[in-house]
Amino acid sequence: MTAELSAERRRAMLRTAMGPTIAAALADPLVLEIMVNPDGALRLDRLGEGRVATGIRFDPAQVERIIRLVASHSRFEVHAAAPIVSAELPPYGDGAGERFEGVLPPVSPGPCFSIRKPATRLYSLVDYVSDGIMSFEAAQLLSRAVGERRNILVAGGTSSGKTTLANALLAEMAGLDERVILIEDTRELQSPAADTVALRTRPGAVSMAELVRSTLRLRPDRIIVGEVRGGEALDMLKAWNTGHPGGIATVHANSAAAALLRVEQLVQEAVVTVSRRLIAEAIDLVVFIGGRGACRRVEAVARVAGLDARGDFTLQSLLPDPVQPEGE
Repeated sequence: MTAELSAERRRAMLRTAMGPTIAAALADPLVLEIMVNPDGALRLDRLGEGRVATGIRFDPAQVERIIRLVASHSRFEVHAAAPIVSAELPPYGDGAGERFEGVLPPVSPGPCFSIRKPATRLYSLVDYVSDGIMSFEAAQLLSRAVGERRNILVAGGTSSGKTTLANALLAEMAGLDERVILIEDTRELQSPAADTVALRTRPGAVSMAELVRSTLRLRPDRIIVGEVRGGEALDMLKAWNTGHPGGIATVHANSAAAALLRVEQLVQEAVVTVSRRLIAEAIDLVVFIGGRGACRRVEAVARVAGLDARGDFTLQSLLPDPVQPEGE
């Protein structure tokens, strides 16, 4: 009971520290991300508008208090020697496990943070087509790939919507009688499958690579990795390639081809010699989504066709070439 009271007290203190402005932004379904810069300026990333300045500034002491309260709730220590906090906001009011990243001096000139909200609406592949983000042909290809248990790598830049697209692919599994294991740092993936196990890392206690290895003992049909960002890429590829096809993962990259090179770099964090053949055999499709906000587009859906004579990755585009206007 004492622990419950203490947790509620921390939540109440955090609500007070954030104040009505941030609370309103958290409750606004059109706000995707809330950012407070080192100068105290509040900016919001709004659906259809992109990043907008609010003209509101927070006192540095208030910003630092918010960061310290989030760290306290997550049982993290934050100070000059450990000035970064990566955590989830505690559930309260309209809050729903938003991803919080806070930074204190001396890393930044002043305390600052960003809050990324989880999607309030699950987009389907049909929604992507109706919103003009992907073609009907691309949606058909991806739906078929999920049904055929292809391993799909979703690539894109920061805030390009990689996780949202991964969730749309997960939605294609709703009617399948399969056991889905989700692995991520913060809660963003949403699986409609009845038999779903969601696992999350714990800084300093459980790493992504450890979770991937543990997943193999949880009898998975599909292994879904929220974002590949380290040596766990090797464990994931081995799992996908040895009896657990149909996986999905996201990775930061600027093109479909660059996504495979990025995976190669991540594998190098675990082993010195990287087998490109392992990568080419484990990943079936690469989907690249570019742009941000209203400018997001699925620009490529490519099949990994293996290695060429020089040992380089070979990608085969599965989308028809765009029709060129007459005279070009």
